[in-house]
Amino acid sequence: MKEEHIRPQEIFNEFLRLAVADIPRFFPDEQRARIPCPACGGASGFAFAKHGFQYDECPDCRTLFVNPRPPAEAFYDYYQNGESVKYWASTFYRATADARRESLWKPKARAVRDILVRLGCESAALVDIGGGYGIFAEEYRLLTDQEVVVIEPSQELAAVCKKRNLHVVEEFLENVSEKQLPQGRKAFLSFELFEHLHEPAIFCEHLFRLMAPGDIFLFTTLSGTGLDIRVLWQDSKAVAPPHHLNFFNPKSVKLLLERVGFKVLEATTPGRLDVDILRNNRALIQDRFWRTFIDDGEEDDFAAMQDLVTARRLSSHMMIVCTRP
Repeated sequence: MKEEHIRPQEIFNEFLRLAVADIPRFFPDEQRARIPCPACGGASGFAFAKHGFQYDECPDCRTLFVNPRPPAEAFYDYYQNGESVKYWASTFYRATADARRESLWKPKARAVRDILVRLGCESAALVDIGGGYGIFAEEYRLLTDQEVVVIEPSQELAAVCKKRNLHVVEEFLENVSEKQLPQGRKAFLSFELFEHLHEPAIFCEHLFRLMAPGDIFLFTTLSGTGLDIRVLWQDSKAVAPPHHLNFFNPKSVKLLLERVGFKVLEATTPGRLDVDILRNNRALIQDRFWRTFIDDGEEDDFAAMQDLVTARRLSSHMMIVCTRP
């Protein structure tokens, strides 16, 4: 798989341009407040600034995060009215839906099924938090004949899910109650949402209260110690305020989850795009080793390096599986 298949550069760059243009409207500087590290609660130090947002890095757990942070209300307004959000939900999704279905969502549905089978909870009711266009839920239903409940606060995206005949709870997770969810054992899922959360601990605490002992929480997010983010740093397109606020890593996300009460079963980085992203952004690479590798490497070298990065939990795409004991 190549980055261009799921994120065509012209369309993705327009999304990033619109996101930068949205910032002055929704995020005035004077409303921001400093926070401790969202993973371990420790003090942090300045890492870099980008598009008017400051990112700190925790010296203890290496979590990278926006600090100081605008209030949650500004993000609620932004996700309802931002031009870049509308562009992502319409133009970007329409242009990439088929490619993302084949390259991302079908493999993800198979991967989730295999994990749940391995854990002995394949019959659990699935709840997809932030289910977006409902493509994962649709693919999982086709694969297993199981229904998936979608929690989706966006009115536009919730309407799309309903057209797919999916069961939709049109709320932010923090407003969801137990009576809105299926009874019995559940597996909660979340894909590429964690990096957007204004207060990850509050999200996790509310989810923990919704879960019963033995329920599963499986999610994917960006790792700030992943290869392409670490090499490109502030020039990484993944570091995209105001969308991406938190970059945990396999070590630090475990600290947060255990602090809430979860038991982490697996922390992997199954990403396959890190080296390809570096190749696509060669002009932005400052490190001499990586510039030489990208310039002189062959396809076999790139594939072998990606295999190593994935196996050693050094990809920027991270998957976590945890449970409520």
